[in-house]
Amino acid sequence: MKSGVRHSEPAEYRSRSVDGTERTVEIAAIPIEFEGGPAVLAFARDITERKAIQAKLVEADRLAALANELGQGHVWFECDVTSQQALDAAVAHVTRELGRIDVVMANAGIATFGTAVTTAPDAMARVIDVNLTGVIRTVSATLDAMIAARGYYLLVASAASFAPMPGLAAYAASKSGVVGMTLPIARELARVGIRVVTIAPGIFDTAMVGGFDDRLRASLAAQVPFPARLGRADEYAALVRHIVENQMLNGETIRLDGAIRMGPK
Repeated sequence: MKSGVRHSEPAEYRSRSVDGTERTVEIAAIPIEFEGGPAVLAFARDITERKAIQAKLVEADRLAALANELGQGHVWFECDVTSQQALDAAVAHVTRELGRIDVVMANAGIATFGTAVTTAPDAMARVIDVNLTGVIRTVSATLDAMIAARGYYLLVASAASFAPMPGLAAYAASKSGVVGMTLPIARELARVGIRVVTIAPGIFDTAMVGGFDDRLRASLAAQVPFPARLGRADEYAALVRHIVENQMLNGETIRLDGAIRMGPK
C-alpha cells in the first residue's frame, strides 16, 4: 500500500485549549489494511505534563514515596538499561544497601507503532536495544550477585511474541528474542543453581494502556476471550510469586493473557 507517511516517529504540535492554556499534542499515523481497503490509523495524545518533566524519571516521586512508606530495607535506583555502566552502578547500589539480590525481573520495555516500511530504522533499533539487548545487559550486570544467591531471573516478553498485530514488528521481534533466550540461558545457568522463567503477558491495565481513550480500552478488553477485561497488576504479581516459589518452573515461557490471540488486522 502506498502512503505519504514515511515513518512512525510522532510529531509534536502546539495548540490552545478552550480555556486558553497552551498544550503540546503528539500525533502519529500508521497506514494499515482493512478488509474494505487501505486506511490510516492516527493517534494523538496530550503530552504537556510529560514534556514538563521530561528530564526526570517519570515515576521517581512515586518510587521514592513507596520506598519510604515500606521503610527500612526498601530502596530504589534509577537505571537506564541501554547503558551497561548505569546497570552496573545500580546493581552495586542495591548490593551495598541490601547485601544481596535474590530475584531479578527484566521488565523494561518500549514500543514503536508503525510498519516496517514506514518506521524509521533507528526507531526500530531503539526498541530492540531497550527490550532485548536491555535484558541481556541486565542479566550480565546481575550475574555475580545471582550466582552468590542462587537466585531467579524473571524475564518479560509479551503475547505479541507469538501473534503480533501489524505495526508492531520491532516490538514483536524484541519480545520474541526474550522468549528465544529463555531456555538456553536456563540451561547455561543450571550448573550454578539459577532458574530462568519468562512471562508473556497479554493486555494489562498499565500506565501506557491507561493513556488510551475509553473506547480503545474497551475494544482491547473485548478481544480477551475470558475474562473479557484488561489484566490487573495483582494477577501479574501472583504469577511472579508462584514462579519464585515453584522450584520446578525453569526454562519456560508462561502466557498470562486470558487466551487472547491478536488478529492479523
